[in-house]
Amino acid sequence: MKKLIALLALAGFANMAAAADVVGDAKAAENKISMCIGCHGIPGYKATFPEVYQVPMLGGQSAKYIENALIAYKKGDRKMPTMRGIAASLSEQDMADIAAYYSQQK
Repeated sequence: MKKLIALLALAGFANMAAAADVVGDAKAAENKISMCIGCHGIPGYKATFPEVYQVPMLGGQSAKYIENALIAYKKGDRKMPTMRGIAASLSEQDMADIAAYYSQQK
Protein backbone atom coordinates (compact mmCIF):
# COMPACT_ATOMS: atom_id res chain seq x y z
CA MET A 1 0.00 0.00 0.00
CA LYS A 2 2.83 2.41 0.86
CA LYS A 3 4.48 1.65 -2.47
CA LEU A 4 1.25 2.41 -4.30
CA ILE A 5 0.86 5.76 -2.53
CA ALA A 6 4.49 6.64 -3.23
CA LEU A 7 4.09 5.69 -6.88
CA LEU A 8 0.94 7.80 -7.25
CA ALA A 9 2.64 10.76 -5.58
CA LEU A 10 5.64 10.43 -7.86
CA ALA A 11 3.40 10.25 -10.92
CA GLY A 12 1.60 13.40 -9.78
CA PHE A 13 4.89 15.29 -9.41
CA ALA A 14 6.05 14.11 -12.83
CA ASN A 15 2.79 15.32 -14.37
CA MET A 16 3.14 18.75 -12.73
CA ALA A 17 6.74 19.03 -13.95
CA ALA A 18 5.69 18.13 -17.49
CA ALA A 19 2.94 20.77 -17.47
CA ALA A 20 5.38 23.41 -16.26
CA ASP A 21 7.75 22.56 -19.13
CA VAL A 22 5.29 23.45 -21.91
CA VAL A 23 7.08 25.92 -24.17
CA GLY A 24 5.28 27.68 -26.98
CA ASP A 25 6.45 27.20 -30.56
CA ALA A 26 5.31 30.04 -32.81
CA LYS A 27 6.12 28.05 -35.97
CA ALA A 28 3.91 25.14 -34.83
CA ALA A 29 1.05 27.59 -34.24
CA GLU A 30 0.84 28.48 -37.92
CA ASN A 31 -1.30 25.35 -38.39
CA LYS A 32 -3.44 26.15 -35.31
CA ILE A 33 -4.49 29.77 -35.75
CA SER A 34 -7.05 29.35 -38.53
CA MET A 35 -9.87 29.46 -35.99
CA CYS A 36 -8.48 32.71 -34.51
CA ILE A 37 -7.98 34.89 -37.57
CA GLY A 38 -11.65 34.99 -38.55
CA CYS A 39 -12.33 37.38 -35.65
CA HIS A 40 -8.99 38.46 -34.18
CA GLY A 41 -7.38 39.15 -37.54
CA ILE A 42 -9.85 41.82 -38.65
CA PRO A 43 -9.05 45.36 -37.44
CA GLY A 44 -12.07 46.98 -35.77
CA TYR A 45 -14.14 43.78 -35.86
CA LYS A 46 -17.16 43.62 -33.56
CA ALA A 47 -18.91 40.42 -32.59
CA THR A 48 -22.62 40.33 -31.79
CA PHE A 49 -22.94 37.14 -29.76
CA PRO A 50 -23.92 37.10 -26.95
CA GLU A 51 -23.69 40.91 -27.08
CA VAL A 52 -21.94 43.51 -29.24
CA TYR A 53 -18.31 43.97 -28.21
CA GLN A 54 -14.99 44.91 -29.78
CA VAL A 55 -12.90 41.83 -30.57
CA PRO A 56 -9.35 42.43 -29.31
CA MET A 57 -6.36 42.18 -31.61
CA LEU A 58 -3.99 39.50 -30.34
CA GLY A 59 -0.82 40.55 -32.14
CA GLY A 60 1.72 42.02 -29.75
CA GLN A 61 -0.02 40.84 -26.56
CA SER A 62 2.23 39.04 -24.11
CA ALA A 63 2.32 35.27 -24.47
CA LYS A 64 1.49 34.81 -20.79
CA TYR A 65 -1.60 37.02 -21.10
CA ILE A 66 -2.90 35.08 -24.11
CA GLU A 67 -2.18 31.72 -22.52
CA ASN A 68 -3.88 32.74 -19.25
CA ALA A 69 -6.90 34.05 -21.16
CA LEU A 70 -7.26 30.77 -23.07
CA ILE A 71 -6.99 28.79 -19.84
CA ALA A 72 -9.66 31.00 -18.24
CA TYR A 73 -12.00 30.46 -21.21
CA LYS A 74 -11.42 26.72 -21.06
CA LYS A 75 -12.18 26.61 -17.32
CA GLY A 76 -15.24 28.83 -17.74
CA ASP A 77 -13.80 31.73 -15.73
CA ARG A 78 -14.25 33.96 -18.79
CA LYS A 79 -17.80 33.89 -20.14
CA MET A 80 -17.64 34.17 -23.95
CA PRO A 81 -19.34 31.04 -25.35
CA THR A 82 -17.49 31.06 -28.68
CA MET A 83 -14.10 31.40 -27.03
CA ARG A 84 -14.96 28.80 -24.43
CA GLY A 85 -15.77 26.30 -27.19
CA ILE A 86 -12.54 27.04 -29.02
CA ALA A 87 -10.38 26.95 -25.89
CA ALA A 88 -11.97 23.67 -24.80
CA SER A 89 -10.56 22.05 -27.95
CA LEU A 90 -6.99 23.22 -27.26
CA SER A 91 -4.29 21.32 -25.41
CA GLU A 92 -1.81 23.11 -23.13
CA GLN A 93 0.74 22.85 -25.95
CA ASP A 94 -1.71 24.36 -28.45
CA MET A 95 -2.35 27.29 -26.12
CA ALA A 96 1.36 27.87 -25.57
CA ASP A 97 2.04 27.70 -29.32
CA ILE A 98 -0.76 30.15 -30.17
CA ALA A 99 0.36 32.52 -27.41
CA ALA A 100 3.94 32.41 -28.69
CA TYR A 101 2.77 33.10 -32.25
CA TYR A 102 0.62 36.12 -31.41
CA SER A 103 3.13 37.59 -28.97
CA GLN A 104 5.60 37.85 -31.88
CA GLN A 105 3.10 39.65 -34.15
CA LYS A 106 2.63 43.40 -34.34
